[in-house]
Amino acid sequence: MFSIRLGCCRSAITGAVLAGLAVAVPCGSAGAQGKLDARYTATLAGIPIGKGAWVIDIADDQYTAAASGGTTGLLRVFASGQGTGASRGGITTTGTLVPSTYAATITTDKKAEEVRIILNAGTVKEFTADPPTPPSPDRVPITDAHRRGVSDPMSASLLRVAGNGDPVSPEACNRKLAIFDGRMRYDIQLAFKRIERVKAEKGYQGTVAVCAAYFTPLAGHVPDRPAVKYLIEQRDMEVWLAPVAGTRVLVPFRISVPTALGLGVLQATQFVSAAHQGKLTPTTARTQ
Repeated sequence: MFSIRLGCCRSAITGAVLAGLAVAVPCGSAGAQGKLDARYTATLAGIPIGKGAWVIDIADDQYTAAASGGTTGLLRVFASGQGTGASRGGITTTGTLVPSTYAATITTDKKAEEVRIILNAGTVKEFTADPPTPPSPDRVPITDAHRRGVSDPMSASLLRVAGNGDPVSPEACNRKLAIFDGRMRYDIQLAFKRIERVKAEKGYQGTVAVCAAYFTPLAGHVPDRPAVKYLIEQRDMEVWLAPVAGTRVLVPFRISVPTALGLGVLQATQFVSAAHQGKLTPTTARTQ
């Protein structure tokens, strides 16, 4: 959910039709288990431009997450596109989420893009991006140091809140997310703004933690690009976090990004989660 795509309408919704955080995000106490089945609608200036689905399964020692989405409505008149993404990893006995693999594809009328990342204990061991990022003398190079202490974009969206109280709290927002998406290394600093109440068309009704989101690129970008400068200067981006039943993990219910064309919003229309027991089987992991 926190993947930044610096191009066309994807930058308006921060790649939010697909998914996308820190190295080894704590994911709840050992044994905490839950599943989320969510559906999202993306709008720009109130006009529907995309739909997406996101399924997350958290077992006692591993997790999987998978997303898919595509353009809809008026946007399809100008360009069509669709994408998929998936991430998986292990969970330690202390409840720490440890990403291991990430893959994403985006297909439009003009091109197809594929990214794959393999991680080990927060370090990127292998990654491929096809087609390769265009060379530029102004692009900040990605070094080995930029590949350490990071998470993939999708695992980055699973945010655990420590303690025994209500996880929908200011603590949910007080963190910095270190992300490597196969092309860029960037941080997203979250900061608490307020508590809101939401009601999905299907599923969750209750409170969410609203966080401000601030974007800082570190490598893989061209600093003088207008889209990069715009996101750095932006002070009105928000992420609304809702809980996954059976865990202390919160995930985005809504993401909003102001753009020159109007407010870009990704919001859940369905947010159905439930606690469950039992390990993820290889078959279950593959189907998600």
